[in-house]
Amino acid sequence: MHRQITGRLIIATHNPGKLREMRELLGRHGVEAVAAGELRLPEPEETGASFRENARIKASAAASAAGLPAFADDSGLAVDALDGAPGIHSARWAGESKDFRHAMEKVEGMLRERDAFTPQQRRAHFVSALCVAWPDGHLEEFEGRVDGTLVWPPRGERGFGYDPMFLPDGFARTFGEMTGEEKHGLPPQGRGLSHRARAFLLLAAACLPEKKF
Repeated sequence: MHRQITGRLIIATHNPGKLREMRELLGRHGVEAVAAGELRLPEPEETGASFRENARIKASAAASAAGLPAFADDSGLAVDALDGAPGIHSARWAGESKDFRHAMEKVEGMLRERDAFTPQQRRAHFVSALCVAWPDGHLEEFEGRVDGTLVWPPRGERGFGYDPMFLPDGFARTFGEMTGEEKHGLPPQGRGLSHRARAFLLLAAACLPEKKF
């Protein structure tokens, strides 16, 4: 039996891009969300071996520290030709300065080293693992994925992270060229295209009140 989310919810992230997307998604369901950074909650060390484990670590730490339910995402880019890298290390490849231009250049350089130039050789996917943790230890976990190819040079200045080099299947524009509504807008207006939106749709169906307009 899934547990419903009611009242205030901590968003366990210090990433402004993720925070913005999560607040937009949750706000449509009338959920009051407060960021972990606003409560000065510490960032736990992400020692998990998977996106799901890291999301659980972040959500559980915030729920325990704040005494409220907490919502966390762990997501990243997995490139087939790089054996799934950067994967759970996607953010770390950008360094402490969060320089994702550098991270994208690193991915591109490694693809070129492997003579990966055709779209088929540059297949990749984004994964988003979502976890909601309660102070009593109860967990709800969901995962979404979107497939595509990597382009170079990066295109667009919207989104964040690796978005400008990711071209989702069936589209002519990268995530970096799409508006927030195009990327993670939910039905009926949106397509629920992004990995985070797809995971969120599963979470919403299980744990959130009906969407408010």
